[in-house]
Amino acid sequence: MKAGNTVQAGVVDWITDDIRRILAPNPSPMTGPGTNTYILGRGTDVIVVDPGPEDPSHIAVILAALAPAERVTAIVVTHAHKDHSAAARPLAALASAPVLAFGDAASGRSPVMARLVAGGLAGGGEGAHHAFRPDRCVADGAVLPCAGKGLRILHTPGHMGGHICVAFGDVLLSGDHAMGWASSLISPPDGDMGAYMASLYRLMEERWRLMLPGHGDPVCDVAGRLQALADHRRAREAEVLAALRTRPANAATLARSIYHGTPAALLPAAQRNVLAHLIDLEHRNLLACTDLPGPDTIFTPTDAG
Repeated sequence: MKAGNTVQAGVVDWITDDIRRILAPNPSPMTGPGTNTYILGRGTDVIVVDPGPEDPSHIAVILAALAPAERVTAIVVTHAHKDHSAAARPLAALASAPVLAFGDAASGRSPVMARLVAGGLAGGGEGAHHAFRPDRCVADGAVLPCAGKGLRILHTPGHMGGHICVAFGDVLLSGDHAMGWASSLISPPDGDMGAYMASLYRLMEERWRLMLPGHGDPVCDVAGRLQALADHRRAREAEVLAALRTRPANAATLARSIYHGTPAALLPAAQRNVLAHLIDLEHRNLLACTDLPGPDTIFTPTDAG
């Protein structure tokens, strides 16, 4: 799907009566048209979700979008990537509001990823905000008062261990876990394919009227989009297994053979996605490797795979 870009950066876009979107001016191959900042509520107390990159002009637009009687009671960050979290601290100082998130950039990692980090596996340079610290950590299931509906926190690890989605009534603010214009990057050890799939299926258990992603336009057919994302990952997994039945390989070799026609600038991200599949498949005993799983590790199918 093409990147949705039906609004201009810096323009306040009313999606519903109590949800505003402001597009940050940070378009790129990885962010699509830019990062979406959302303001939930209207008239009195409001909550800002994903304040975006540390850009003074974007922060100024967020504050200018508030009505005179409106007060920011919380700034919720879905995950600690700089394009979502870097504006949180300066906005908090200007709005006198606390920053809420699941945790810092290393929070929520599964035992599998913790073991790989201990073994030396590093991220792929996707812009993790290592200095990010929330004022308050919010747990799965926590509810924040907002516009009479409540804002429900859903811990959805996968894109990052500490990633959260936000349920605002029957509207899902999905951060980078699910988008309409592209699939999410899953880059170990911050990203975890097994956790991503589990979180995706969890979201599919609920009925959503609308999905508002961290990048791109709103998604109306939420169930259909979530199913399509799950199908895409399972198809990619099948491609990885099929390629390895031909000959053992590492993530880079597999990415070049599987991601046909992918621009060179996006191949490093493709390799990280493949590595995420390889680690998940090894954990499920469908692949074997002689070394600790990593970018250069050679993988082979097991009898189960």
